[in-house]
Amino acid sequence: MFGGQTPLSGLQVQIPAKYNNPMTKILYRVHAVQRMFERIISPAKVRRALEAGDVIEDYSNEMPEPSRLIMGFQGKRPFHIVTSENLEADEITVVTVYLPDVNKWKKDFRSRK
Repeated sequence: MFGGQTPLSGLQVQIPAKYNNPMTKILYRVHAVQRMFERIISPAKVRRALEAGDVIEDYSNEMPEPSRLIMGFQGKRPFHIVTSENLEADEITVVTVYLPDVNKWKKDFRSRK
């Protein structure tokens, strides 16, 4: 967990409109691209998850850039996206994309065990 923040425990968070804005730049760290390739998760699926804005953990008070943990789906298979935001540049950076571990997450994959 980042900075000792607590998870949202299933609460819906209003995600900034920029996640839905087609003009927002989405940058991918090399690590994220590698993990997406390994897990067969396309950039289009990641973008759709960002647009849907299903935030499961919010670290908006993090510095230097706020970050979030967002859930997406590849078919019925859930995946998590860790993002950071540069509000001034209107950019979202995808830090990593991973498949949640059933031993670490509850059945809904939204709450940690």
